[in-house]
Amino acid sequence: MSFAISFRVTRSLCAPSTFGAIALSKLQSQNYVAEEKPNHRLFDGNIVKRKSIQKSAATVSTDLAADRCPSGVEGLDDILAGGLPRDCFYLVQGDPGSGKTTLALQFLLEGVRLGEKVFYITLSETKKELLKVARSHGWSLGKIPVLDLSAVENLLRPEAQTTVFHPSEVELAKVSQLLLDEVRKARPARVAFDSLSEFRLMAETALRYRRQLLTLKQQFAKFKSTVLLLDDKMNKRGVIDPHVLSLTHGVIDMEQLSPDYGTSRRRLRISKLRAVKFREGYHDYIIATGGLRVFPRMIAAEHRADFRHGAVSSGIKELDALCGGGLDRGTTTLILGPVGTGKSTLALQYAVRMADQGESCMLFTFDETRSVMLSRAKTLGFELEKAIESGTINVQQVDPAELSPGEFAVRILDGVKAGCKLVAIDSLNGYLNAMPGEKYLNNQLHELCSYLNQQGIVTILILAQHGVAAAAEAPVDLSYLSDTVVSLRYFEAHGEVKQAIAVVKKRSGAHEKTIREFKLVSGKGIVIGKPLKQFQGVLTGVPVFRGSEKEIMKGR
Repeated sequence: MSFAISFRVTRSLCAPSTFGAIALSKLQSQNYVAEEKPNHRLFDGNIVKRKSIQKSAATVSTDLAADRCPSGVEGLDDILAGGLPRDCFYLVQGDPGSGKTTLALQFLLEGVRLGEKVFYITLSETKKELLKVARSHGWSLGKIPVLDLSAVENLLRPEAQTTVFHPSEVELAKVSQLLLDEVRKARPARVAFDSLSEFRLMAETALRYRRQLLTLKQQFAKFKSTVLLLDDKMNKRGVIDPHVLSLTHGVIDMEQLSPDYGTSRRRLRISKLRAVKFREGYHDYIIATGGLRVFPRMIAAEHRADFRHGAVSSGIKELDALCGGGLDRGTTTLILGPVGTGKSTLALQYAVRMADQGESCMLFTFDETRSVMLSRAKTLGFELEKAIESGTINVQQVDPAELSPGEFAVRILDGVKAGCKLVAIDSLNGYLNAMPGEKYLNNQLHELCSYLNQQGIVTILILAQHGVAAAAEAPVDLSYLSDTVVSLRYFEAHGEVKQAIAVVKKRSGAHEKTIREFKLVSGKGIVIGKPLKQFQGVLTGVPVFRGSEKEIMKGR
């Protein structure tokens, strides 16, 4: 890449001198163009022509985008903006058990699927062990040549009868030559090298190690191979080997975290990827039968969509009046209150109503089992089971110990892509308790709600407050995330404990600023009473009704 740089040089500076000769010589050697114009400053303001630079950068970006190497891992190519640039060296670093070998096998199997030649080099596992890994995922390695360097001593020294292989006992130069000879025969487009830690032990010194890696890089470049170098983390802080870092085009960092309770959590990030605008940050992933599945970090700004604005009716006239006509599409509603006040039933009312209108809904329950929800809905007269069978309502019971925030977000994203119009999370207490070791859950929840709002989804979040008789307190303040806040409360009236409902916030429009009685009736569902005026202590969180008994709804 050459740049045309124009500057003015005074006649006095053009006089022969050691400094001037050296400067002009360097400029000429770098294809710079000097224009001699007297009586002006040495350098003009337009030293670099920015348009030329931008054009060159755009050309490089286009060339890389047109020649990507798909990874074969679900979700990873989304993070890599289409895949890995071809003909480069990549480091895959991770904890033991983080899935480095599985990722490498998926990378090679994708090459086989695309009709490319591939090659697997292993120093840390025997071919038999590798086949066991493949069989556990239902894969066949019949089309993947494997160079098993755990038996390299026997290959180099036929007279040797040792069965235990120690990498440090083998001469690095001979091993490298054997490796290159095999690769030269195969001329693969994709190579997986497992692992650098064994190669590092063979080298013994940092100088030999770096020189051999540089030799391998040069040779693989001649074959136009895309190479994955697998390596274990050097320490708990995840510091990348500096001898490898400068030689690689990109680095994938994999982690395995062990919470105090529940299954291990895995996440990865792209630490480095030259000339590619990738998705930064940590991304959750799982290892399931069939390989790795990565859940890219959700960015709401990438998912803007046009949708039909309007309010969604609950089917209950008094409730719609309380909410100013209903819940608006593209907004988030927070339903909060103590246990047993009817928060889940209120969310279910909107879901069943939208299902009756032919719109798809998703309910994620952390606290209640599916069977208990169906039984409760049937008692109240909701035809939930019928809606589930027809596919308009999808109820997912979430196991708190088995889910990561990234996987949960992708479940919702998949549902929205399938046409879902309402998402209810019951409850946020279960969501937060399901991932106690996770940081920044509020930020992730904020990003999730922003995404749903931009898609025109009716989002309902349920939050249980602590306390029943005393002033209730929420375990976390999420009211700032919500466009509408619906509060359910217990109150005392004439020796009985009653329930009340009020809307305390609605960003998208006006709402009724009264308190109404709220009752769950078998066979009828939710019943909303008339506005109640004679309350005291509303702001304390424990409202007490002082009005007439005639104003209170009778019966069940």
